[in-house]
Amino acid sequence: MRAFGGPADLEIKPRNVEFGRGVNYERWWCGGDPVVTAFFNALSLTFPQGESFFVNSVRRYLPELSEPLRGQVEEFAQQEAYHSREHMAFNRQVAAGGYETKEIDALIRKDIQVSKDAGPEVELAVTAALEHFTGIFAHAWLSDPRHFKDFPEDLRRLWQWHSIEEIEHKGVAFDTFLFATRDLSPFKRWLFRTMVMGKVTFEFWKERFRDIGLLLKQDGLDNATSWRRLVGYLVARPGLFRQVLGPYLAWYAPGFHPWRHDDRALAAQAEASLSLVLAR
Repeated sequence: MRAFGGPADLEIKPRNVEFGRGVNYERWWCGGDPVVTAFFNALSLTFPQGESFFVNSVRRYLPELSEPLRGQVEEFAQQEAYHSREHMAFNRQVAAGGYETKEIDALIRKDIQVSKDAGPEVELAVTAALEHFTGIFAHAWLSDPRHFKDFPEDLRRLWQWHSIEEIEHKGVAFDTFLFATRDLSPFKRWLFRTMVMGKVTFEFWKERFRDIGLLLKQDGLDNATSWRRLVGYLVARPGLFRQVLGPYLAWYAPGFHPWRHDDRALAAQAEASLSLVLAR
């Protein structure tokens, strides 16, 4: 393992692919389940603005970086641009299904501005923390087919493709953070990133549950039954929270690095099953 850049043979490949163009999805597109649909809709609504924030927070340091990290930042940015485009297309489908999403978009914009106002190093630390979230979510989603089993085919492919690329670039923001904080002592750097992660964890789930509630409210389902169903989905079957708990807690170890767990084989296996066709 090198100081920056992850495994020496790491490849970050931006795949220009499109999903679901011209397809009309049901309002409760996830097997008719409004609660699981709301969970994934709420996540998707964060991606266009969130990924733009991620890219800007990392690219700010691009002139100072050397290879291979410099090239990895560029590839990360391109992957995130494609992710934003595809989730924007999907989010339009969510709106076409009858959901009002402008309020959620505005709330996400305000959430992101709070991190922007905290300064460049905090922005970068927030990005690294959230990229850890997306990396461990991606691993769980690709490892357990129950997560996507009730998805329409195009949406299953969309989320698998996104997960593959999240695994590939999971160390880029973290390595950029290591570079940006290179003058801090190891203890101060560890304290910085763990404090940021604690705050990010609380705010991320508070905001996502807020957004899920706003979506459920539009269906007249913002009630105890729906929330119990969501808790069961996240904790028990398939249990995303349970599946990512160990990898999440690894962040708090002093010697943590995202690539201490090399799951490229999982991503490669998923890609082989997708037969992706690149867009022109």
